[in-house]
Formats: sequence, C-alpha cells, structure tokens
Amino acid sequence: MTLRNLFQSCFASLLILGFFAPVQGQNQKPNVLFLICDDLNCDMGLYGHPQVKTPNIDRLAGRGVRFDNAHCQYALCGPSRASFMTGLYPDQTLIRSNSIYIRETLPRVTTIPMLFRNHGYFATRIGKIYHYNVPKHIGTSGHDDPYSWNLTINPRGRDVTEEPLIKTLKPQQFGGTLSWLAADGTDEEQTDGIAATEAVKQLKESAEDGVPFYLAVGLFRPHTPFVAPKKYFEMYPLESIVVPEVPDEYKSSLPAPAWNSIRRKKDQINLPDETAREVIQSYYASITFADAQAGRILDALDETGLTENTIVVFTSDHGYHMGEHGHWQKTTLFENSTRVPCVIAGPGVKAKGEASDAAVEMVDFFPTLAGLAGLEAPDYVSGKSLVPILEDSSKSVREYAFSQYSNGYSIRGSRYRYTEWGEKGDQGAELYDRKSDPEELKNLAESNDHVSIRKELASKLHLRIREAQVNPEGLERFEPSRRPGISPREFAPK
Repeated sequence: MTLRNLFQSCFASLLILGFFAPVQGQNQKPNVLFLICDDLNCDMGLYGHPQVKTPNIDRLAGRGVRFDNAHCQYALCGPSRASFMTGLYPDQTLIRSNSIYIRETLPRVTTIPMLFRNHGYFATRIGKIYHYNVPKHIGTSGHDDPYSWNLTINPRGRDVTEEPLIKTLKPQQFGGTLSWLAADGTDEEQTDGIAATEAVKQLKESAEDGVPFYLAVGLFRPHTPFVAPKKYFEMYPLESIVVPEVPDEYKSSLPAPAWNSIRRKKDQINLPDETAREVIQSYYASITFADAQAGRILDALDETGLTENTIVVFTSDHGYHMGEHGHWQKTTLFENSTRVPCVIAGPGVKAKGEASDAAVEMVDFFPTLAGLAGLEAPDYVSGKSLVPILEDSSKSVREYAFSQYSNGYSIRGSRYRYTEWGEKGDQGAELYDRKSDPEELKNLAESNDHVSIRKELASKLHLRIREAQVNPEGLERFEPSRRPGISPREFAPK
C-alpha cells in the first residue's frame, strides 16, 4: 500500500466519523496547485515582453487574474520563501539570509500546506519550495520543512551530472554566479522535466482517489546555472538580444547602500557585450523551458478533469536583474528584484482573463488560499486576502507593497517607489516616479519639487516598517542558531 493509498483509507474513515467538516459539500472541496519558478522576473509573454515566449503561463492567465504589481518581501530565496510560506514578514520570521530551517526561528509556526493538511488535504512537495542551495542541493530536501508535507519528491536530472560542461564566470561555481549551458537531450531528462513528470503522476493518482490535494511544484529554472535543452537557446538568437544601458551619471544619485547592492558581485560588473548577450539568451531559454514544464502540468490538470476544482497559483520567489542598473541577479530594492510574476486561477476567481494593477505582496498568498478553500488562516498571519481582487480586478487591499533587503526598506505604490536605508533613512533615500521613469534611474529624493511627496511616503514607509516588525501573537521566536548540520527535526511543532 502506497502512502497515498494509506492516506485515502484513513481520510475516508475520518470523513465518515465526522473529523473533517465539509467545505461547500465535501465533493466540492477545492484542490490547490502551487507552481513556483526560481529567480524568475517578469520577462514573460503575459507581461508584454517582446521576445520571451511563455505560452503556457499566458494561457493560465487567460482564465485567471494576472497581478501586474506583485512584490516579494525580500529579494533573496531563503527569506522570501520563509516569508510567504508563513504569511509573515522577514522581520517577523527572523530569517533574512539563506540556509536557515524555518523551525530554527519559528518552531511552532503553521505553514500554508500544514493548514491544508490539518483539514484533510494530502500535501505533496516536488522540487524547491523552501530554500535550496542550487545546484548543490538538487536531489535532496535542501532546507525543507518536513512538517509541511505528507509526501516529498526530490528530482535530480542530467543538468546536475553535466555540471563540468557548464560555462561559468567562476570556475567550479554555478549557483551564485552567472553560468549557463545549452544542453543535449530532452526536457524529461532535466531536473525540472522530471519534476513535471512526477507532478503529472500525482495528478493522475489524485483524480483516481478523490482525496483533496495541496500540490506544490518548485521548478529550479531559471536559477543559475541557466541550463536548458539547445532548442530553447535557438529560439533567442544572440543578435536579437538587447543589453540594457545605464547612464554614466547614474551612480551620483544613489545612496551608498543602494550602490553597494548593485556592485556586490565584482566579477559581474561591466560584462563584455558578447558575454552579456549569452547570459541573457540563456536566461530567456531557461524561462521558456520552465514554461514548457509548467505547461505539461497544466495539461495534465485538464486531462484528468481536475482543472475546474483546482486553485492554481503561479509565481516566483523574487525578481531578477538582467543587466538593468548595471546589475545581474537579485538582492536589490529596485523593481527588477522585488517584482514577481503572479497569476491565480480556479474556483473563486471571477475576474477571469483580467489584470490587476493593485499593490499586492507574497505574504498575501496564505490568507488568499485559505479564503478560497473556505479555511481560516492563523490570526498572526500578516498578509491580506486577495479574494476581493479575484472577484473584481478593480479592487485593491492595500495602497503600497512592502519589501526589504539588508538595512533597507521600500514601498511601491501605483506611481512611486520610495526606499530608505538605515534608521529612518539616515544612510540615504530613493524616490522614483515610475510614471516618467519606469526604469528607476532618476532618484528624486533630494528634489525640491518632491519634498511633500517624500515626506508623505516616508510616513507611510515608517508605519509599514512598524507593522512588519510586530511580534506574531502566540508564536515563540528564536534568532537563527546558524549551527552547521542542524536538523529541522530538532524543532518539531506540537
């Protein structure tokens, strides 16, 4: 008997005994499919990119709501994932760096899949949902939280075994630096291809057993190394690639911490044009490859008849620079790093095929998914439900989206982005009018014409910082121990 079969038997028995309350009739209990890419920005067809092809997520957006102003809370994998999986801000989780198990700081926290497990769902993780060191931890559980899942699957493909073939800016380094490979072989041989195959298998089994599921599939691409089969590279000829340009006077307007955030990686500054084109080409190829794997999963959802009763979320853990601001990769407080793609479709989504420009945050996933499933998120969750926007795309639930990195905090509204570094901006501030400056290259923080705007936004930012630092009621917290080799099993929830 498989784990799923055993769960099905137990679920049926508990249902008969009345342990699980029905939600709109037991047969209508909605499933959840949570799809997340790693290090994916909004260079996608559905967001109007002129080159990058993402037909499958475009198709998903056609039957859901596309969020155009969605932002992560921390532009780094570990802190971002810990944040949205708990519905808490990084200053609440106390996780502001990678390689920390979530129960080191919040031993009793209820995560999104735990909430669904507690209500009779079979929760499965395939690939990267919590933090992994990529590619080092591919094929393992990384810094996963075992209490979140009934079943975990850790795919490992030829992209790992072929690491010696990968081109990289630093010999033998692939995850933290720009690296890429146009690979031989098929999609199904790559780690994400294997993940899609496993997801299809899980969907078919779910369609047969009828147990409500929470299936989380974390694709590793387009995280470095940018590896995808050669056919995806061929879709983006090098001569068609445009490398972003940055004005020479740009540096003089930036506070020192902001400048340092885009100059952290010394080997990735002022890349030769040919190298920059290769990097962008490989990133685009990885995006389209990831989209193809997501498409296989969405096709299986249709083929099994599960689409109508399955809530689907597609997103990324944070954004990504591809040469904008002279920077590559993440960890800034510019739009390129904080903004994430986000599409939500399925039962409860009435604004089908529409787009929302409302400011939303990834901490909003927890109360949104709970609300769509008829469940209640824990009282301490900081996010706001997006259900009102899913019903009417003209609605909003907050005025500004809030993000942080290092000692900086930023808010992004419908027109302005305002950022402060240090205590109340004592290390500098940034103000961008995205209506006239969508690339955020003209810092107006010291402009005499924007004194009142800056004062207003500073007040709003300080309020958001205070709110994001409120101790979650009823949760014990510990500063991360950072002890090597720590096991999450040392921190079991009650």
